[in-house]
Amino acid sequence: MDKADTLFKEQQLKDQFDNLEKHTQWGIEFVEKYTKFVKERSEIETSYAKQIRNLSKKYQPKKTSREEEENKYTSCRAFLTTLNELNDYAGQHEVIAENLTSQIIGELSRYLQDLKTERKTHFHDGRKAQQHIESLWKQLESCKRRFERDCKEADRAQQYFEKMDADINVTKADVEKARQQAQMRHQMAADSKSDYSSYLQKFNQEQNEHYYTVIPNIFQKLQEMEERRIERIGVCMKTFAEVDRQVLPIVGKCLDGMTKAAESIEPKTDSKQVVESYKSGFEPPGDVEFEDYGQAMKRTASETSLSNTREPKEKPGGKSKGKLWPFIKNKNKGSGPEDFSHLPPEQRRKKLQGKIDELNKDIQKEMDQRDALTKMKDVYVKNPQMGDPASVDPRLTEIGQNIEKLQFELQKFEGWLAEVEGRMPSKSDTSRRQSGLYETQNNTSVGNSCAQDRESPDGSYTEEQNSETQVKANTNPVPVPAPAPVPTSSTPEFDDEFDDEETLPTIGTCKALYPFEGHNEGTISVAEGELLYVIEEDKGDGWTRVRRNEDEEGYVPSSYIEVFLETNAKGAMTYI
Repeated sequence: MDKADTLFKEQQLKDQFDNLEKHTQWGIEFVEKYTKFVKERSEIETSYAKQIRNLSKKYQPKKTSREEEENKYTSCRAFLTTLNELNDYAGQHEVIAENLTSQIIGELSRYLQDLKTERKTHFHDGRKAQQHIESLWKQLESCKRRFERDCKEADRAQQYFEKMDADINVTKADVEKARQQAQMRHQMAADSKSDYSSYLQKFNQEQNEHYYTVIPNIFQKLQEMEERRIERIGVCMKTFAEVDRQVLPIVGKCLDGMTKAAESIEPKTDSKQVVESYKSGFEPPGDVEFEDYGQAMKRTASETSLSNTREPKEKPGGKSKGKLWPFIKNKNKGSGPEDFSHLPPEQRRKKLQGKIDELNKDIQKEMDQRDALTKMKDVYVKNPQMGDPASVDPRLTEIGQNIEKLQFELQKFEGWLAEVEGRMPSKSDTSRRQSGLYETQNNTSVGNSCAQDRESPDGSYTEEQNSETQVKANTNPVPVPAPAPVPTSSTPEFDDEFDDEETLPTIGTCKALYPFEGHNEGTISVAEGELLYVIEEDKGDGWTRVRRNEDEEGYVPSSYIEVFLETNAKGAMTYI
């Protein structure tokens, strides 16, 4: 093997090492890239699970009376089940994130460290072998050059000896000296030849081992390392899919739970619950009586009329509450009196029954505590070393007082419940109707008993106290008529509808015959003789809707104003 071939093979080997080094470095970077990908996927799963949990928690029902009331509907219970299943669904995404972290990210991180160390070792061995063979080659070249130099020196010494020996003018001593010098040079050349031959043989052996044993072994280890890396990536990719597949059965159960919850919704049951919850217990109002305006322009109304208007009074009587309407806001939106008398009979009965059940539970709880303390006191009496029996007496006294107080409250609510159940009308009473008699003759006094229980459209009601009014037929002076019951409401839905209503057009004008204070919400105060715009006629309830300006409008009693409708408005009517 000549020098050129050896240098060429060494250069080829060096190029192969460079290529392998670049490829294995790319393999490490690929593993790092895949590890980063899985890590970001895990973070996404964790963030998604957190957002799903927060969403489920946000819409979980609060522990309020309203939320507890809603739980009786099948749709609300189905929604609660959906939220719980969604929470479990989020937990499965957390499981995915945990498995990705433990089974892929952690494993690949450890494997990367081992891979880098192994790669570094193999290339270190390769460079070491390369440096060793290069060092041997340099030593061989040095021996070769020394052998060549010694041969040339020997040739020159031999030529000098032959020259001196042929020269007759040279002394015998000089010839002998030249001969000895030539022999020494030949001996040095022979020794250099021997060293060169020996070192060449050694180099060939080392080179053969280098190219056929050392380097192939290093390349084989690098190949095995690369195959293990590729295999590990494949296993991780498979695990990546298996992590998702493992949670699919539980995710499917969560989705099945949501579907089952949706199928459990019963519209008819929910509608019955609404009917049961808001059933008032009132009997329907009687027929509206005919009102005769032909008798000296005196307005009369039956007692059972929904308008429930009032005749003129000589002097103010007792307070009278008006019928509740769904489109006027009610200023009294508090919890109401303790006996729930502001509620319709059926709703009042339910509230009282619920209060009684709550009191019974509290009494039972106090009695259980009393029994437990009594037993503890008995134990202390039998075993004084365990405690002082007298230490329990203050608590027993307190519990006894609490029980007496709760029992007093219970009796009070039971009395109210008995009163409600006794006053509620039976089904046979719903066909009865009441009507008042109105006379329009000279100086006729009419005594009206106006204690009526009326149901408003929103299910609430008011009780009107008894009052006496006297109606006189004198035309001079004209008495101030009593306004119709003030519309009130406690239903937010109708309030919003009224607030969001578009501006009504003007349909006429009116003149105030009497002053009206308008203290109730939804009404408007007017002064006697004031001119206003009419935007809504009296619909039979005794109230007319008027407007002063763009910002002020409300209801006034129809009997307090004189209305002048425009010609293009429907029907010209005048209320006096």
